[in-house]
Amino acid sequence: MIELRGKAVADAHKEILQEKMTGLESGTITMAVLLVGDDHGANMYADFMEKTAKNFGYGFVRKQLPSTATHQEVYDALMALNNDDAVHGILPLMPMPKQIHTEQLIDALNPKKDIDGLTTYNIGLVTAGKGGFAPCTAKACLAILDHYGIPLEGKHVVVVGRSQVIGKPVALMVLERHATVSICHSRTADLANHVQQADIVIAAAGRAHMITADMVKAGAVVIDVGINELDGKTVGDVDYDAVSTVASAITPVPGGVGSVTTTMMLEAVYEAYHARNVNR
Repeated sequence: MIELRGKAVADAHKEILQEKMTGLESGTITMAVLLVGDDHGANMYADFMEKTAKNFGYGFVRKQLPSTATHQEVYDALMALNNDDAVHGILPLMPMPKQIHTEQLIDALNPKKDIDGLTTYNIGLVTAGKGGFAPCTAKACLAILDHYGIPLEGKHVVVVGRSQVIGKPVALMVLERHATVSICHSRTADLANHVQQADIVIAAAGRAHMITADMVKAGAVVIDVGINELDGKTVGDVDYDAVSTVASAITPVPGGVGSVTTTMMLEAVYEAYHARNVNR
């Protein structure tokens, strides 16, 4: 069994990205996060992205508003980032307080700065296979498979989860790579039977240990996108200890997809910078 650790993937991608950035002064490329309120997870992620971006030589803008902010105030803050030529990529962090209309906010995000593929514009491009910014978590799944030399062409990939940020886009992206794709979800009848057919399982439903060893055929590859708390521990959607005895390769949680996702974010910010400053 091969453990598909994310660090090796992230390091390889960072090395290539660093080469592309040769000659650029520190802070030339800038990303921004927009967060509202004091959600612990969102603030932790903002802290982590700030550290990651700055360590890589990016500039970083943290636009934070209080939980009492009105929708108009948050919209105005987003517009300011949209119109700031020094900012190349923007990541609105969820969740936001209930008075904020997040769908309206995302629709107002400049698609050329939409580094996590949230806007309808980028969703459309990804769906049509015409480029655009794809969600970074979905890109991380493919980066792991590619790094470890696991082919997609002709394989049956079962995606468990249908969210706009991972399930749907990763299904379309592996389809683009000539895989045969099944999408399952919480209302799929006889989920185990579907998963058992998979050469590659991508688990992204957000439910701790929902994929068990009896659901995975011998030799399958398992990509676990889930991050859940269970008995005080961080675990994935896959019962790692059990499934690792039947799978040929599996990502750990933590230490798998998540560690690659942040690197995909750095790449996306560079792509946004490059599109504006080089591809003109």
